[in-house]
Amino acid sequence: MVFKDYYTILELKTNKVSSEQIKNAYRLAVKKNHPDLNIKDGLAEEKIKDINEAYKVLSDDRQKRKYDRIWIKNSENAKQKKYKNEREQFDTKGGSFFSIFFGSSNNKDDENNVKTTKNPIKGENVETSVDVEIEEVFYGLDKKISLRTSDGKMKVYTISIPAGIRNGEKIRLLGQGKAGKNGGKNGDLFIKVNIKNNDKFEINGNDLYTNLYLSPWEAALGSKVVVYSIDEGITVSVPEGIETGEIIRIEGKGYKDGKGGRGDLIAKINIMIPKNITKEEKNLFKKLSTISDYNPRS
Repeated sequence: MVFKDYYTILELKTNKVSSEQIKNAYRLAVKKNHPDLNIKDGLAEEKIKDINEAYKVLSDDRQKRKYDRIWIKNSENAKQKKYKNEREQFDTKGGSFFSIFFGSSNNKDDENNVKTTKNPIKGENVETSVDVEIEEVFYGLDKKISLRTSDGKMKVYTISIPAGIRNGEKIRLLGQGKAGKNGGKNGDLFIKVNIKNNDKFEINGNDLYTNLYLSPWEAALGSKVVVYSIDEGITVSVPEGIETGEIIRIEGKGYKDGKGGRGDLIAKINIMIPKNITKEEKNLFKKLSTISDYNPRS
């Protein structure tokens, strides 16, 4: 298991610190490394995880005492290792104490004993997108997508899309991007969620738009009709004389806003003319045309 120096993670120079100092260091570290403020830092989320982990251990007195024993031991080992590295660098660059006074050993294997190390490189992130229906993401769902990996094979991923996700938001799958190099971590897979409009609904922010179709007499006389949202039907009162293009706004019946509430449902009025009418209906329309003075072109 790789040892993590929680004091270094919280930028504390010693373990002789109070709980208040630990708390203050934690707050500063979170603020400094927050992913929202470090968008270009691909490791920001990993740093936050380490910071939270460090605070969880060091803020608990019992766990801190237990950790300190390990920390002191590792600190002593680190000092010894540092001293050893400095001696090796001195031996390599400036010559050892023995060689300075008694000459070089002329050992041809010396050059071969110098080890080169390569820094770990995180793999590249991969981005793709998935199309979903409004009704699907309103309730949330698990969706499968197939992607071709770097070796040419198809791989199926199951992603959990939370209820009420916003259009254009991305879901992150840790470690599912391209492979890292030299022991580096794999990149991540980002899936952008595209919410599709359909014949029933259009989405705009938290609001849903739908069409409300009315007959000429419903529009002229006013009426009570049912408008359907995703999860229920709502009875609304249509005022007399409403026209095509006007709207009726129904509060709190739109899309989820991510805070436990919902946007509005906006019904757009469309007055429909019957194409196939009976003889009696035709006569009524003729009678209306003779007794009405209404002229929409005046």
